[in-house]
Amino acid sequence: MKITIALLALVGLVAAVSVPSPTSHAVTVADHSFLEKQKFLLEIVYRMEDPLMFEEWIKLGHTLVYDKTHYNRFDEYMEKFYESYKMGALLPQGEYFGALVKSHSKQAYGLFKFFYFAKDWATFQQNVAWARVHVNEGIFVYALTLAVIHRDDVKGLILPSIYEIFPQQFFNGAFIYNAEKFDYNTWVKYTQYEKELGDVYHHGKHYNNKYYNNDYFYAKDFKTYQWWKLMGLGENWYSMETHFPLRENSYELVSNEKYLSFMKNIKMFWYPVDYSRDIEFINQHSVLSYFTEDLGWNAYWYYLNLDYAFFLDGETYGLKKERRGEWWIYNVQQILARYYMERVSHGFGDIPQFSFDYPYKYGYDPELIAYNGVGYSYRKNYYEVQSYGNYEMMYLIQNAISRIYNIIDTGYYTTYDGQKIDMRQPMAIEYLGNYMQGNSDVFDKYFFNYWYLLSQMYVSHVDYYDFTVSPSVFLNWETMLRDPMFYSMHKVIANVYAYFYYHLPSYTHEELALSGIEIEDAEVSELVTYFDLVDFDVTNLLNDKMVFQDGKFVWDKSLYARQQRLNHKPFNYNITVKSDKPQKYIVSAFYGPKYDEYGQILSLKENYMNFIKFDTFVWDFNAGVNVVSRSSDDIPFFADDRTTYSELYQYVMAAYEGKYEFPLSISEPRSAFPERLLFPRGWANGYPVQFVFFISEYESSSVEEKSKHAASYYPGIGAGAHFIGNKPFGYPFNRPIAASQFCVPNIYFKDVRIYHNDTLESYYSEYSNYGHFDYNFYENYYTKYFNY
Repeated sequence: MKITIALLALVGLVAAVSVPSPTSHAVTVADHSFLEKQKFLLEIVYRMEDPLMFEEWIKLGHTLVYDKTHYNRFDEYMEKFYESYKMGALLPQGEYFGALVKSHSKQAYGLFKFFYFAKDWATFQQNVAWARVHVNEGIFVYALTLAVIHRDDVKGLILPSIYEIFPQQFFNGAFIYNAEKFDYNTWVKYTQYEKELGDVYHHGKHYNNKYYNNDYFYAKDFKTYQWWKLMGLGENWYSMETHFPLRENSYELVSNEKYLSFMKNIKMFWYPVDYSRDIEFINQHSVLSYFTEDLGWNAYWYYLNLDYAFFLDGETYGLKKERRGEWWIYNVQQILARYYMERVSHGFGDIPQFSFDYPYKYGYDPELIAYNGVGYSYRKNYYEVQSYGNYEMMYLIQNAISRIYNIIDTGYYTTYDGQKIDMRQPMAIEYLGNYMQGNSDVFDKYFFNYWYLLSQMYVSHVDYYDFTVSPSVFLNWETMLRDPMFYSMHKVIANVYAYFYYHLPSYTHEELALSGIEIEDAEVSELVTYFDLVDFDVTNLLNDKMVFQDGKFVWDKSLYARQQRLNHKPFNYNITVKSDKPQKYIVSAFYGPKYDEYGQILSLKENYMNFIKFDTFVWDFNAGVNVVSRSSDDIPFFADDRTTYSELYQYVMAAYEGKYEFPLSISEPRSAFPERLLFPRGWANGYPVQFVFFISEYESSSVEEKSKHAASYYPGIGAGAHFIGNKPFGYPFNRPIAASQFCVPNIYFKDVRIYHNDTLESYYSEYSNYGHFDYNFYENYYTKYFNY
């Protein structure tokens, strides 16, 4: 696992130990106070569908702390929340919660403030325990996650990933059903009967090596979907033959004796899962479901929108120095660029436009079941967006977009209190981002609030004052990226972003060029994508009696969903730079498509918004020739797989009992982008892309470089740590490009190909160990690739 230096700095706030310097090899460990808090957080979100079973926390949660002297602030949102509770007007437990339902978000905001403004841990803890018992499950998890992100005294404490707390938001309903009815005793009998039947069946029947069973499905049609059928496995629960879940850093666990000792007494079971797709695809977009329904992809958007929640004002929560509006809208643009790259790799073209006036081409069936058992809505192909018929809400949304275009065209805006905003200044992008997100820092609250929230409600068929609603992927951040319509709707936002920069002049040769610095060459190692296998912890779905011994919870079973997902081999790049003197500069790396879906070269003028910035760092150049070497492990904004819920609990309890020193670097930053999704799926003969390396002037910002070889910034809140320097995000690809002005010595273009290794190819023909999982897959695509 990567150790993020800044994460250590954050967790040091709550640990009774000092944080090592970036060059130190000391390991910072948790004290008992930290472990007590960590144990509480892990137990309070255990089995969210069920009543709280930990007696200690049940006793603590009898009452909400209402005494105002226990809070740093007590405002009208807290008053309204408490009044709603007393009157029985809170969203009932068991009802579906939508973070983008106006009435739901207000209650979540009120509860969050009871958590956030608590003066001490004791008040915070009591309120959390009370809410776990009395408040709707979705509201509780949302408010608690917000508090853990933003409260200073819980920095470094770990909540399980959102896909571990609510697996229902990420896995198809068929799997959820099977997980919730899993029973160990029944499973043992079933496997015995299955083995007896299998022995007779396999001895008496021959298999055609091109077909699965006698159902006449051509083996290659399964590909990453239903991969287990190629190994002759059924949709059943299987006992895990190893004592660790599969993931990209599994090789670290194998060599850790402490880890193996913690996990050896846990019975582990896995179930094969696809990407919520049937073999019969709804439309061509279905082939992208391995990407759009990836857990890490969806979790990134979830945590981004909790880090910069739209109802949090920048002044109170320290978000103003984060350039929150610019950061949010830039992320929208980068998400669309990454999605576009995946589309082109499959021969698809531009992201379809969204319009209220025309049917939307791509239907979508999420196949999800909410935690209350209600299925998510389905949309047919060529859906009439206006069919909902709430024209008042639709006109509000349309007017919001028209108004911002008019403001950009006019070049300035005068607020209702007389403040004049110049929309021809680069820093006005912050105002634009706040507006497009519809957050609390919008430049004119009287006119411009909540348009984004209304747009998600509209496509979910939710009225302005609805309280109980049906599940829809657009009502929660963690589910909306699954739907192709998300990208079309957010293309409206990206178009506004591009339109703003269209009104600013292109960067000139003089603005881009640096004196005395030249990139002479660049080399990129072979880029290879493949599909690996991973086990996601879904133990929160376990429907089993909880066992306590001497008051201690016995965590003796864990369930995992085994799924194929996109990954790539580690890579590195070297750039050769000639400098006329010692000097410090920022080095940035981008990549983008070389050709469109028709194989035609894309010009910079039409393609600049499709470039993805994947690395940036500060480098001290010496006089003469410098070779800057960089590996994928050095990229600061990426993370490997996180430690699973089951593992975290075992670690914490062992440390709590004095058997283990709990390292504070054990988990990855929640806000980091999954490193394995950096590149789109390649081609067997190489998917052509362009790498661009750019050296720009270093301007001191709120974050200084700690080491030129191993910089690592945690994209946390309130530190301004997700950017280096003071240039706009995406610079210089944020403005329209005049290609002639890009001919400067400090920019270098490199043609590169992304290859794809078909990891299932060996299973298309006869598989010698048919009916059993092939653990050689782990040996080939984890240990080998990460120690090459």
